[in-house]
Amino acid sequence: MTTDAGPALLDSSLNLRRRRKPAVAPDPALRGTRPSIAGLLVAALAGACSLFSFEPFGWWPIQFVALAYLFYQVGMGSSTRRAVFLGWAFGFGWSVAGMHWLYIALNRFGGLPAVLSAIAIALLGLYMGLFGAFAAGVSSWLRKRWSLPVAAFLLLVFPVCWGVSEWMRGWVFTGFPWAASGYAHVTAPLSGFAPIVGVYGIGVLVGVCSACIVMLTQRRKLPAMGLFAALLLAGWGLTHVAWTAPAGKPLTVRLVQGNIRQDEKFSAEHLGDILARYRAMMTAAPADLIAAPETAVPVFPNQLPPDYLQAFRDYAARTGSAYLFGIPLADSMTVYANSVAGIGPQGQTYRYDKQHLVPFGEFIPTGFRWFTDLMNIPLGDFTRGPAVQAPFAVRDQLVLPNVCYEDVFGEEIARNLREEARPATVLLNVSNLAWYGESVAIPQHLQISRMRTLETGRPMLRATNNGATAVIDGRGNVTALLPFYSQGTLAATVQGMAGSTPYVRFGNLLFLGLGALLLAGAWFAGRRRQTTG
Repeated sequence: MTTDAGPALLDSSLNLRRRRKPAVAPDPALRGTRPSIAGLLVAALAGACSLFSFEPFGWWPIQFVALAYLFYQVGMGSSTRRAVFLGWAFGFGWSVAGMHWLYIALNRFGGLPAVLSAIAIALLGLYMGLFGAFAAGVSSWLRKRWSLPVAAFLLLVFPVCWGVSEWMRGWVFTGFPWAASGYAHVTAPLSGFAPIVGVYGIGVLVGVCSACIVMLTQRRKLPAMGLFAALLLAGWGLTHVAWTAPAGKPLTVRLVQGNIRQDEKFSAEHLGDILARYRAMMTAAPADLIAAPETAVPVFPNQLPPDYLQAFRDYAARTGSAYLFGIPLADSMTVYANSVAGIGPQGQTYRYDKQHLVPFGEFIPTGFRWFTDLMNIPLGDFTRGPAVQAPFAVRDQLVLPNVCYEDVFGEEIARNLREEARPATVLLNVSNLAWYGESVAIPQHLQISRMRTLETGRPMLRATNNGATAVIDGRGNVTALLPFYSQGTLAATVQGMAGSTPYVRFGNLLFLGLGALLLAGAWFAGRRRQTTG
């Protein structure tokens, strides 16, 4: 009897286990520890679809759906290894689609062969995909470590890991945070959170909204729908909060767009025509501020005709206008900066040196000189400017320049406003995106500038070579815009703003604090589950 009872009880127990249904039945396709090639391709395609959430398309709800796919695939699986592969593929697709225009700079203007250019973009995508792998892998590991229920994992842990991965992408190896998820929402309800938690904090909230979509496949659909609606309503409500206030009298501005072809910009053959074009456009009519793009003057001052800069000084003195324009400035034969020079009506001079340089384009990372030697990139080894620089006084406004790629780094602009004794009331971006042809880079960059105005509560002027030359008010609205890929001057009026948003005061600390709070809530949910289970 004893010998028969053991197998009988064991068989009965196994039968009961077979009949017992799990709370959430995982998809049979998700049981392996490594995704199939088809699964990786679909994940990469889902990541690539995020391109349509950014400008010039602006279909921001697509981003919720794309991220929801990743959240579902990782959330319904059980393998951390599988999560890493899926996150990597998703991040690869997201990055290659969002930054494919870099191929134009490498191939058409950098002179790198087509095959090598494509390989370079693919390698960049594989590197950027590591941040998606981090988000999926770490969140999956924490799920097991803390014994998290599905809701806590999806709504708390994964969104935080996604936001942290984007934040890390903004500073690891000098950072490349282009196409961070929050940028798609400058005109969406979540934009109201930008003055508080910045673009990376919006990325966390995007993750929560995407998780709510996944939760619709679970038992508690109404709470998920309620949370989704509450976040959008709260964001919409915050868009009506005035964090800053008008300061001083409005400025009249003239923003010059020369539309110089990139293959002519640094050519000795075309230098005379370029200088003549900008001198004519910059002295055609007065304004409180006349601004010209990055390297509008493409040579050092000692290489200019003797009377060239003097013509601007004379015009400024005669009309009361002030100038800000891009020009390389040298302190020695080997120390030179990508700068913005200023000339005031009373003979004032100003200099801003770009401090966040583009790898390969403006500085050569250690060990990669062989790669830059393969391309035709002029002035490729600039010196960094100081992290905090004073603004330029124009009438009773204070104008702080940033050069091209610098306005992708909102925390650095916020730091300048926070630490400078006289914070700027107007921001100015000078850019040259002719490197990227007629691609989505220009509308994407305009969208990035709009996020900076939301974070800081200050207007942004944009003076560019071929677009987007624009005026953006302190609430992210484009109030004036020149057509892309055209020569012209944008005349407008801009009102300076003073005061500090929470993001200016604390930078990314509030976003990181939000992340820590959500993770603490997830840990508590896991502990409670272990205690009651």
